Amino acid sequence: MANSRSAKKRIKINRRNNIQNNSYKSLIKYYEKIHLNLIKEYKSSENFVEGQPTPDNIKKTLLDSFALVASRIDRAVKKKIIHKNTAIRKKNNLFRKTFMTS
Repeated sequence: MANSRSAKKRIKINRRNNIQNNSYKSLIKYYEKIHLNLIKEYKSSENFVEGQPTPDNIKKTLLDSFALVASRIDRAVKKKIIHKNTAIRKKNNLFRKTFMTS
């Protein structure tokens, strides 16, 4: 247990920040899941043929979704919620899954 006022205040602030950080991390996971579901839906659709160009509307949706996820990940790094190497790994994995299919 904390003895000084400042130590008690730091405990309170750390709890608050922990809750905020966890909610932001779960939001990133949510957007990643949506993006991966879009990729899965795109692959399972009858429009997908290996080596053929993709329809513009599907490609635009995938690009927008990827941009949104990457933006959220970059914000988390800026706020020091996640480490920059973790962010690079997450974005790289999403990039591969997104653009190696289209």
